Amino acid sequence: MACFLREQSAITEIKRKRIEQKKMRKIILPILTMATMISASVPQEDNYIRVENPGGPVLGYCSRSGMKLLTVDGLKFKDLNGNGALDPYEDWRLAPVERAKDLASRMSVEQIAGLMLYSGHQAVPSHDTGFASGSYNGQPFSQSGARPWQLTDEQKQFLQQDHVRHILLVDVQSPEVAARWNNTVQAFVEGLGLGIPVNNSSDPRHSGQVAGATKAEFNAGAGGDISIWPDGLGLAATFDPTVVKRFGEIAAQEYRALGIGTALSPQIDLATEPRWYRAGITFGESPALATDMARAYIDGFQTSTGEQEIADGWGYHSVNAMVKHWPGGGPEEGGRDAHWAFGKFAVYPGNHFQTHLLPFTERAFRLDGKTGKASAVMPYYTISYNQFPDGTNVANGFSHYLITELLRQQYGYDGVVCTDWGITADEGATPAEFAGKPWGLEVATVVERHYAALMAGVDQFGGNNQAGPVIEAFRMGVRLHGQEFMRARFEASAVRLLTNIFRLGLFENPYLDPQQSARVVGNPLFMEEGYTAQLKSVVLLKNKNQVLPIRERQKVYIPPVYTPPVRDWWGNWTKASLSMPAEVETVQKYYEVTDDPTQADFALVLISGPYTNNDGGGYDMRDRKAGGNGYVPISLQYGLYTAFRARAHSIAAGDPVVDPEVTNRAYKDKAVTAAKTIWRLDRCDAADD
Repeated sequence: MACFLREQSAITEIKRKRIEQKKMRKIILPILTMATMISASVPQEDNYIRVENPGGPVLGYCSRSGMKLLTVDGLKFKDLNGNGALDPYEDWRLAPVERAKDLASRMSVEQIAGLMLYSGHQAVPSHDTGFASGSYNGQPFSQSGARPWQLTDEQKQFLQQDHVRHILLVDVQSPEVAARWNNTVQAFVEGLGLGIPVNNSSDPRHSGQVAGATKAEFNAGAGGDISIWPDGLGLAATFDPTVVKRFGEIAAQEYRALGIGTALSPQIDLATEPRWYRAGITFGESPALATDMARAYIDGFQTSTGEQEIADGWGYHSVNAMVKHWPGGGPEEGGRDAHWAFGKFAVYPGNHFQTHLLPFTERAFRLDGKTGKASAVMPYYTISYNQFPDGTNVANGFSHYLITELLRQQYGYDGVVCTDWGITADEGATPAEFAGKPWGLEVATVVERHYAALMAGVDQFGGNNQAGPVIEAFRMGVRLHGQEFMRARFEASAVRLLTNIFRLGLFENPYLDPQQSARVVGNPLFMEEGYTAQLKSVVLLKNKNQVLPIRERQKVYIPPVYTPPVRDWWGNWTKASLSMPAEVETVQKYYEVTDDPTQADFALVLISGPYTNNDGGGYDMRDRKAGGNGYVPISLQYGLYTAFRARAHSIAAGDPVVDPEVTNRAYKDKAVTAAKTIWRLDRCDAADD
């Protein structure tokens, strides 16, 4: 008798908004036109100076950094290294790759090692404890008296001592605070060494789940007002690449207004394993659909046009897209995820390894837009089990075959290759512990893992703030191959990394106007386009007796949701909660909300997919301690599930390092009880089920 309805919006409301939108365009578009030239407008009161160039870029710098300007042929240039001469990398008239080669040749090994680092997750302001935490003069933010845009002690350390120039941002307090923090960090590095600006990055920030709350490490982009769009599967459900491209264009403008120059997206893995919990942020399992959506997404993010373009499609609206996860992270054994040792293997029971490459090779590396290809690629944590001709079974980030022979040589990709976060760190004590992910090189040292990744062809190390291991890996290479070889190896990566920064115009002006950033990020026009995309992404599965759409203002009952205690990302138990699955204020715009189901005309029931409540998806330490192998099924149905038809022996090997006794990861005949949320609907008179 229950009515399972997807949340919808009244058509009349959309029409009304369209009329309002036309009126607003006359006011907002001039504001956006000015605001999109963020880098060309810097507030004087914050000590950021803006210098015009006839027919050239606007220069921006901080008066406190000691930066001087050079005048050559009547044009202005920044003297980034302070030597009083115009060096090629300082000359904005030259091509980005030419400037990058000159700058790379001037960098010390230590500076290049820092350029190869990608910071751990940074919040603005930093959290007091735990994930993305930091200190201000030795105190947590809440006790420090610091302003939210100030740098933490840790940030100053890795920027100055370790030469880090790539920072991963998670939640920010607001667009204005993000812009002020960006200006603070850019002013800090402007006076250091060669004056290389910071390239901030972000995991996806625009989905409703992310904007509402940070759920996991890989989509920790919550914070600040921003336009809300469907997530990966939702975008795919529109079956319209033009929607995805438009998302990329809008998201890129919002990213640049937040000081973000690189997107750690899109995730173009084929979701051939539906139990994999990251499937929801892919474009689905169809190679054809995923390839088209990948191309549209990257073209939208990377391409600048008109007065925003600097050269070759790159410019002030451009954001580097880092596609992930090469060669496709979808075929996880048993649906388990490689963030943990229990999910380290990707398997190919139908021998479809090449199929998983298609979104990369057919679209990400063959764009329609002028930028040509995705500027960066991230291999996944997984070991692509028994897929390499050399017979090795190491994680993708350590594989010379996968990165150099296949990606670079066979497919001609010459962009940045960045590891996923933490592959060089040590793993945990058990397969279920969230720690480092050095799959295939578990017994190697941290330095040896850095060296192996460098020799495989990696340019950058995700989640590492310390240059020491990279420098030691360089020295290891010198002993084995000589100074000249390793210097050339380092410079090759430096050129790729620097080119991506030069293309965005950050060397000329990395500064933002916080007030303009606030006007751009989440402005009404962008919000409206995201909302329209959400409507287009809804898939109506059943409409018995034509119940939908409900146009009249009727009474609706929304059952609250009970969420039982579960283990979070790091293995900690959460508290049980009872909450509303929808924002009541939003629903009240269309219907009268009642908390008495007997008085309702219909019910709006919102549910999420099931999960298996154990120590981690597909692994249970209680089973291991009881004498089992620890591996359990992941269920896609609510209630009890028993794996009667599972394999008697797993495709991949066991885990010879942290649990060498286990040689078979199968879970045949084991049972789990899956649940996501529990709701109760006492009465619904609007229609039969």
